[in-house]
Amino acid sequence: MYQIDSPIYFYFFSVIPLIILGYLFLIRWKINAQKKFSSDKILDLLSPKKSSFKPLFKLIIFLFAIAFLIIGLVNPKIGTELETVKREGIDIVFAIDVSKSMLAEDIAPNRIEKAKRLVFAILEELVSDRVGIIAYAAQAIPQLPITTDYASAKMFLKSLNTDMLSSQGTAIDAAINLGKSFFDDQDQTNRVLIIISDGEDHEELSMQSAKKADELGIKIFTLGVGTEQGAPIPIKENGVVQTYKKDKKGDVIITKRNPVILKEISSLTNARYFDGNNTQKVIDFIRDELKEIDKKEFEAKKFISFKDQFQFFLILGLAFIIIDIFVFETKTFWIQKLNLFNEKDKE
Repeated sequence: MYQIDSPIYFYFFSVIPLIILGYLFLIRWKINAQKKFSSDKILDLLSPKKSSFKPLFKLIIFLFAIAFLIIGLVNPKIGTELETVKREGIDIVFAIDVSKSMLAEDIAPNRIEKAKRLVFAILEELVSDRVGIIAYAAQAIPQLPITTDYASAKMFLKSLNTDMLSSQGTAIDAAINLGKSFFDDQDQTNRVLIIISDGEDHEELSMQSAKKADELGIKIFTLGVGTEQGAPIPIKENGVVQTYKKDKKGDVIITKRNPVILKEISSLTNARYFDGNNTQKVIDFIRDELKEIDKKEFEAKKFISFKDQFQFFLILGLAFIIIDIFVFETKTFWIQKLNLFNEKDKE
């Protein structure tokens, strides 16, 4: 197996045919110019040591030098090593509230975008932990199963929006119940569920789900987004606010962050609630909390490690350049005796 590090340098090979064309043009020009002043016999008498093959030989050496230098720049990675990698980390599932109340703009740009940015920031801090993503409103749906592929996690995060679930509401209990299914190891002690929400919820069901999660050894950290003063829920068209969501009486609904419910859910699992409006403080909080949790060794995985081979080709290229420098266009005495290229027959 092999791998190419910088394939863009392959374009440099286009220089080689240009050099060959330039060489042929130069040889033709020399021959035409010499014919104007003298014959071949006179030129042989004037330059008896001049080799007819050496110029071509020097060109071939030079072209090999260029080719090897280009391959060195491309850096082919040849020769594989099988290595065993052992990972230690924590299984973390993010449950993100995507109900319409998350559109409130009491925190810029709005609650759901803030929630997504929090998860992005936390992912940047993780190294070998496994992550999963859940989206929930009146019901919960899995977005990403447990994985170490942070790039995929970020891609799924970008797609989260408040229109992905038709049924509205904020059922934290549904998120907790679904989160429990993400942890498949019964002996696992490093189970973490991070709920990001404004806290509007049916309290009783969530408390019951939190107690069951605690029995399974799952710690539930909660991050509250929004303000306790609250804000209306905008209804936009083409990014422009048309009106605000209203209740049956026609009054504008003001949605407020409810930290009480979120605090209770966390406390039932011996975890903590934190204000999610300050991203840096959230990162520091999560980092400190995860340090206190035992890490689990994941199943060892084998992967292929490619070795850089550019050094070999660069050395060859430099060697051919040195050879080209020390090869002269005159005949070599001992090679002339061997008459390898039938030069004597031409005399």
